[in-house]
Amino acid sequence: MKITQVNTKKDLKRFIKLPYTLYHNDPVWVPPLHSDIKAQFDPQKNPFLSHCKTALFLLWNEEQIIGRIAAFYDELANHFWKEPVGLFGYFECIPNEKAAQLLLKTAKEWLNQNGMTKMRGPWSFVTQEWGSVIEGFVPSPVVMSPYNPPIYNQYYAEFGLEKIKDLVVYAIDAAKDYQIPERILSLTDKVSRRYGIQTRILDLKKLDRDAEKIISLSNESLVKNWGYSPVTEAEVKAMVKDLKQIIQPKGVIFAEDKDGKAVGFAIAIPDINQLLKGLNGRMLPLGWFKLLRGIPKLTSYRMFALGVIPEYHGKGIDSLLYRALYESIFSPKMFMEINYVLEDNGPMNNAIVKLGAELTRRYRVYEMGI
Repeated sequence: MKITQVNTKKDLKRFIKLPYTLYHNDPVWVPPLHSDIKAQFDPQKNPFLSHCKTALFLLWNEEQIIGRIAAFYDELANHFWKEPVGLFGYFECIPNEKAAQLLLKTAKEWLNQNGMTKMRGPWSFVTQEWGSVIEGFVPSPVVMSPYNPPIYNQYYAEFGLEKIKDLVVYAIDAAKDYQIPERILSLTDKVSRRYGIQTRILDLKKLDRDAEKIISLSNESLVKNWGYSPVTEAEVKAMVKDLKQIIQPKGVIFAEDKDGKAVGFAIAIPDINQLLKGLNGRMLPLGWFKLLRGIPKLTSYRMFALGVIPEYHGKGIDSLLYRALYESIFSPKMFMEINYVLEDNGPMNNAIVKLGAELTRRYRVYEMGI
């Protein structure tokens, strides 16, 4: 076995293609669109890369590629975190411990050579797309969520990586007769009256204005969350451009005070993974038609983000946003996965549990000193 670094377009194509080979017969994995994955590695399309130094590696067994890994560090994040944290991600490997250890060792050595003192991951070049599934391997992941076989966690542990943080996932399912508990309806009515809070959906006619509000609210409301680093305006604009193709205005909710100031937001993305199965990552010949026709009919969602500015923490605004979002996208078949909730975020977890949501999945982020 040998390791080579990705330095050519041909090698990058090999790097991107590997999961489509490894998971070809896996009924749970959902092949993402090739164009979307390719864009993650293109600095012209992914502004996140403008403040990162990266290295991609391929593992070969003679003429066959059997594994891959990315090693990188985010200069903007490290400045914010005030420590040199190296990151690894895009790890894929055949079921072979020696191969897995060689990949992880390569990433560790590269990070160490670049002055990092910690190795953390799995991480990715996409906001809120990190962690390794450790519980809830089925059903299939929702849009922009990681997928991995259970054995990867064994490889991480054997290499010396240890848990640094878990992220939990909840779900509500209208098809199982889910309803918002009456006490939450009463609570949120009182919250709205007491603080003069009203909710509204995204205004597509003023998309740039609302996008600016999301930037401001994200950087203000999530600043103390573990793993957070400032999101640049370019990153948000790129994300808005991508999500504009699938986002539904009713899936983006703002909470505003009596003066019209936004104090919180919630975003639910239609789960296009429901439509991607069977396309093998390709839009042609019928992919575009399937997506254009299918997206408006989707009743499954991923709650992608929720934030409330600090001065309104503990006042029930998060529950108000959950309720408004639920009522906005409700249908008798509605399913919503509430994704990426930090395990030690007590107020958020308590609010979700009180809503009657069911814990369905858990992701783990690992770390080790180097």
